[in-house]
Amino acid sequence: MKLAVLLLTASAAAFAADYQLKASPSTVVWGYYWSAAKPVLHIQSGDTVEIQTMITNSPDRLAAAGVKADDIQPELKAIYAEVKDKGPGGHILTGPIYIEGAEPGDALEVRIVRTRLAIPYAYNSFRPNSGVLTPEDFAKGATKILPLDEKRMVAKFSDSIEIPLHPFFGSLGVAPPEAMGRVSSAPPGIYAGNLDNKDLVAGTSLFIPVHVAGALFVAGDGHAGQGNGEVDITALETSLLGTFQFVVHKGMKLDWPRGETPTHYIAMGLNPDLTEALRLAVREAIQFLVTEKHLSREDAYMLCSTAVDFNVTQAVDGTKGVHAMIPKSIFH
Repeated sequence: MKLAVLLLTASAAAFAADYQLKASPSTVVWGYYWSAAKPVLHIQSGDTVEIQTMITNSPDRLAAAGVKADDIQPELKAIYAEVKDKGPGGHILTGPIYIEGAEPGDALEVRIVRTRLAIPYAYNSFRPNSGVLTPEDFAKGATKILPLDEKRMVAKFSDSIEIPLHPFFGSLGVAPPEAMGRVSSAPPGIYAGNLDNKDLVAGTSLFIPVHVAGALFVAGDGHAGQGNGEVDITALETSLLGTFQFVVHKGMKLDWPRGETPTHYIAMGLNPDLTEALRLAVREAIQFLVTEKHLSREDAYMLCSTAVDFNVTQAVDGTKGVHAMIPKSIFH
């Protein structure tokens, strides 16, 4: 895998994408990844698209939590009023985008060129029957609205706590194989989807195996920040604008999604059982080290234990996620 060097400096502010895709009732899918979803945009490999994504919450709930009416996006109101085909998941995802030339057996590289906050707030919430804890721990749920300071890039958690922002998209994915049917947006899978991987920020790439013609990429679940694990089931949930470049890698056969940052290669393991997710992440890291760095399987396994960090991406969406952070600095 080779990640293009993305100069995210002042010049990025003047970056003009080839296409803009706004969120609207006709340009989103609500709660699913599906090979039969109708594309809303056709592009070529190498093209860039600025995508608008919506916060995962209703206008009524945001208002009840204290968000001012003027701060609730009209696009969100229209989507809630007009979109009737929903589920089985709950995420509003913008797309799908059809990338010409992408076929099963290829890989789609999603270069995350830029992310921008779209609204001045985020929320975090939990319910007694969600997250890693149980109703025995919390008998009632709670919601907190957090103001976002884009200039200082912090969220105000309280008068004495500020959280540094690192905006990223919790859900980036393609259509699953046709045989899987319409898949909930909640658990991630071989199509990527709701990875909730906070390392996939601007300047990184996500490599996803292609399962159907055109790949059918969608994006959503914007986060202003998150801790690894996302233990109460939500992050700093917000609306984001993202600029992406899409590159088709012909014949690049991947079993699972992979990532790359300026400093690390990322291997991923996804499974309903956290231990099995860890084992898969180790196997995927070994596979990468064998095929891309030409290590023996034995040396790759030992390197995983001595130099690679295995982090819990998230543990709350049915399918658990573990990602291996393989540092580039160890290779000469």
